[in-house]
Amino acid sequence: MHKAFIFCVLIAFGSPLYAQAASITGAVDWGAREINVTVSLNLKSAGIHIPSGRAQAARILHSEYGHFMNSLLLSLSVNSATTIGDLINQGEFSAHQVEALVQSARSTGPVLSTDMSSLQDWYTIDIDTISTALIRHTTVSNIPRSLMPVPTEAHTGIIIIANNPLPVHGRNSTTLAVPTLFPKIWDTNMNLIYERNTVEPLRAQSSTLVTYISPERIFYDSPSGMDEDLLNLVGPNPLRIIARSLFGIRPADLIIDRDDALRIISSEENRRLLRESKMVIVLDSSVLKVTLH
Repeated sequence: MHKAFIFCVLIAFGSPLYAQAASITGAVDWGAREINVTVSLNLKSAGIHIPSGRAQAARILHSEYGHFMNSLLLSLSVNSATTIGDLINQGEFSAHQVEALVQSARSTGPVLSTDMSSLQDWYTIDIDTISTALIRHTTVSNIPRSLMPVPTEAHTGIIIIANNPLPVHGRNSTTLAVPTLFPKIWDTNMNLIYERNTVEPLRAQSSTLVTYISPERIFYDSPSGMDEDLLNLVGPNPLRIIARSLFGIRPADLIIDRDDALRIISSEENRRLLRESKMVIVLDSSVLKVTLH
């Protein structure tokens, strides 16, 4: 029954009438926190004449964008085990909410090519808009404390470096970590250190929970070794941690050394960094932007 429901959603949104005349490309850009879609309509193939048919062509562009984006959002990774399509199956999200996200996109407005052969439009959805729609908690989850805290200094942010292939917990394989809306952080004893409910609700609904960056942004030619935007996020004295392995059906959850976890949870100042989502995850550039056709 659940599978049938998803199938119906795909049928409703996945059969573009002008598929042969329209070309669509999309990219999920986790670094920029955006989903970008470009739609182009070949006017001759669509049987549309300009200028009389321009309004009709614009409607077709928007419809084709909707077909594409609905399917893209259904497959978007919410966490290491779940997609938005899975949430619909589980009754935790709805097709109407997906459609609302689709319609929230910013559009440049249709532009006619110089030779008047095609009409094109560009759409952008902020990934943070999607994350906010999935935030449900109203209280903060307790951050674990250690019965034997270790001496640690107060840091201004957390940077977890996971840009190299890492072993996957429970499997005999290594792979690159991939981004997701709500990653979790575990220690090597498999204690949960961070998840979305760790973040203060108001902050979770108004800011980025996790920032993904490429390696070059922490090896910057500046006194801090970071670019200015990153410095503003994690401050001048971030705690730098190297991820040891990965966890989950999708390799999106990071496992850090227990000693590094203790450096976070042994200090109230450092625990506050988790509640305020002052955390950056460094991933390989190849996984930060995924292009779809």
